[in-house]
Amino acid sequence: MEELRFSIDEEKYDDRHGQVLSLGGWYAGSDRQEMSFCLVGDGNQELVLADPERYERPDVAQALEADFGEFLPGFRLRIPKADQLAEQFQQIELFLTDGEKRVSVWKKSADELKSFLNQSLLEYHLDRVEILYDTMLEIQGWAVDQRGETEITALNQDGSPFACRISRGRRPDVAERCSLDEIYKNQEIGFRISASLDEISGKKLLLKFTGSSVEKAYEVDIQKLRKEQRPKGFFNRLLNRQENTQGDYEQWLKRHFLSRRQAWKQKHTSFDRKPLISIVIPLYCTPLPYLKELIESVRKQTYGNWQLCLADGSPDENVHEFLKKNYRHEVRISYKKLKSNGGISVNTNKAMELARGEYLMLCDHDDTLEPDALFEIVKAINDQDAEVIYTDEDKVSMDGQHYFDPHFKSDFNLFRFRDNNYICHIFAVKRQVAEQAGYFRKEFDGAQDFDFIFRCCEKAEKIIHIPRVLYHWRCHMDSTAADPESKAYAFEAGRKAVEEHYKRMGIPAKVEMTERPGWYRSRLEIQGNPMISVIIPNKDHTEDLELCLSSMAKRTSYENYEVLVVENNSEEKETFAYYEKLHERYPRVRVLTWEKEFNYSSINNFAAEQAKGEYLLFLNNDVEILTPDWMEEMLGICQQKEVSIVGAKLYYPDDTIQHAGVVLGLGGIAGHVMCRASREDAGYFGRMVSVQEISAVTAACMLVDACDFRAVGGFDESFRVAFNDIDLCMKIRDMGRKIVFTPYAELYHYESKSRGLEDTPEKQYRFEKEITRFREKWEDQLKKGDPYYSPNLSVTEGDCSLRED
Repeated sequence: MEELRFSIDEEKYDDRHGQVLSLGGWYAGSDRQEMSFCLVGDGNQELVLADPERYERPDVAQALEADFGEFLPGFRLRIPKADQLAEQFQQIELFLTDGEKRVSVWKKSADELKSFLNQSLLEYHLDRVEILYDTMLEIQGWAVDQRGETEITALNQDGSPFACRISRGRRPDVAERCSLDEIYKNQEIGFRISASLDEISGKKLLLKFTGSSVEKAYEVDIQKLRKEQRPKGFFNRLLNRQENTQGDYEQWLKRHFLSRRQAWKQKHTSFDRKPLISIVIPLYCTPLPYLKELIESVRKQTYGNWQLCLADGSPDENVHEFLKKNYRHEVRISYKKLKSNGGISVNTNKAMELARGEYLMLCDHDDTLEPDALFEIVKAINDQDAEVIYTDEDKVSMDGQHYFDPHFKSDFNLFRFRDNNYICHIFAVKRQVAEQAGYFRKEFDGAQDFDFIFRCCEKAEKIIHIPRVLYHWRCHMDSTAADPESKAYAFEAGRKAVEEHYKRMGIPAKVEMTERPGWYRSRLEIQGNPMISVIIPNKDHTEDLELCLSSMAKRTSYENYEVLVVENNSEEKETFAYYEKLHERYPRVRVLTWEKEFNYSSINNFAAEQAKGEYLLFLNNDVEILTPDWMEEMLGICQQKEVSIVGAKLYYPDDTIQHAGVVLGLGGIAGHVMCRASREDAGYFGRMVSVQEISAVTAACMLVDACDFRAVGGFDESFRVAFNDIDLCMKIRDMGRKIVFTPYAELYHYESKSRGLEDTPEKQYRFEKEITRFREKWEDQLKKGDPYYSPNLSVTEGDCSLRED
């Protein structure tokens, strides 16, 4: 068996004719002798095989520069009942043998084999994907499912249905070429998709092929297609010289840089208040080129009343000599050489001792500022009497040439901050507030700024976010900016910082680190044992209701709750028979009867009047509970000061996100952010995995403080079907209370089964009427935008992509 060469270059599975796995390939030894195949299960049980089909392989002969003569190197081996083998053995392995020795040529574990067999049931191919006349997208191909027919759907990048025309047709050529059964010659396995490019939202299109037991997807990169089919050379430059790549952050940033005209105007702006801003920076072995970039970025500020406070804990005199040589005439720089390196907290406090300013601003020793950073901070001080100010930021490469990973932040969001230090840079604080809070604490080194920001925000009354990228964080491998594992100690210090915050606030809570370094989970202790009234409107659809109630009964760990099922206009006799036995099967359940026409708001208000609970949990009948502590999670948050409503994380049955909070203005009125993203997707800067204040949540699963619900008059009954939950959240926020989303209360949502689609003129008229009413009622808030969603992010796409001007 010397110099044996082989390859398995074809694996096929025929489910329709004996569950046959076919392996095709070739082998050739130096002696050109025919060999035998041996199939072995779990390393010791030899299985019977039929003789393989043998054939020539001129391609192999050419590649090996060999003359095989009468020897046929090609083979096709058939292994019947492959699905049974996957159940019978943990591993199967194919060997070539000459009777004395054997060589393994193919091997699969049971799980690998099962996966391959399942994936082989559905096969598709795209023959043509192209853009025609720069206006139309055309896709042609075929799809075959061995156990039935294949359904084809097209989705936008955000998961929404895509308006296109899909036609099906016969493809006897494919049936013949792929040796398919006669049945496939008359089956419409071919497809053609035609669409206008104007109908496509986003850069990509997703094609989903759904068979009887498997689903596959293909991503069409529209942006790449456009580029590939543009004119080349001179005509390309002529037609596209002004083009900016959509979604390209560096191009976006160029369009938002401070212009010379804006800089001149800022330099000549006279503020009523002109506070001295002391920029506080601890130094330790700082690379001098980086320090120079930082200092120059400060000197280029359009607001000139600043002080740069440098406390140097380095063991050498390099920085001192550099400053004397290059900046000895810059009187705004204050420098102190420390006798020893006390660590980042001690060194920062030493820098603060140099500060004379009314405001202190934190900065790292190797980062840079945008020229209008201080101007925007002083503007916020003048316009809004800000005591704490923070801005957006991005990262800059080590050579300072590339900007990436922009962090467009929420307005102040305490619950989000408890999960992760999203504020970070720039952070500026009124000196008086900082003194009340206390400066940096050495025991929190690694998360010293997290701890400091917490204490400052606890004392400040006016916390202002400036939604502009004014800080560039240099990214290197020793920084948590790029390598979170390199500072594991910092994350434990961060956990302690959150825990200390809760203690100061008098909130009983346990803080845990999560799988994401630097992200924390707070488990809030429930006060007392309040009753929760779960309100579920229902019309027929008893299967949905049964799944909802049974999953609640089986999985819910909280015990003090009641369930009010509100019967409204059911038509099926089986529904009422189901109701009769409901209380016996689920003792917590009461059935109420709504006898008027359908009005979601009125139905829930009616039930709320009869609810006994201190908290109302509005729930759709088409949900399934996933997390046992979902009620405790929501209740613990809802009991917090100023919180009135808590929403849950909902998934479609395919484990994509249905609801993770509502963004005001998204899609025109309000929309679900990151809808159709993967269940595992952390979202934009951890948005999908963080507890956070938010503008609104869906009433498909919404916990509300009953007193607050009644204080705002419950649901507005003029919103019969749509926007009633968003309107309720707006009313609650209008009275100064908070809405919070938690990712730790998880449910499946089989959306819109009960109510159906807006598919009649009457329903569409009602829907448009409710849109108009919502827009008129909340016009000012819609104009201002969502405070928990950056104005730099798209309101047409729900994926937190860049907003295009």
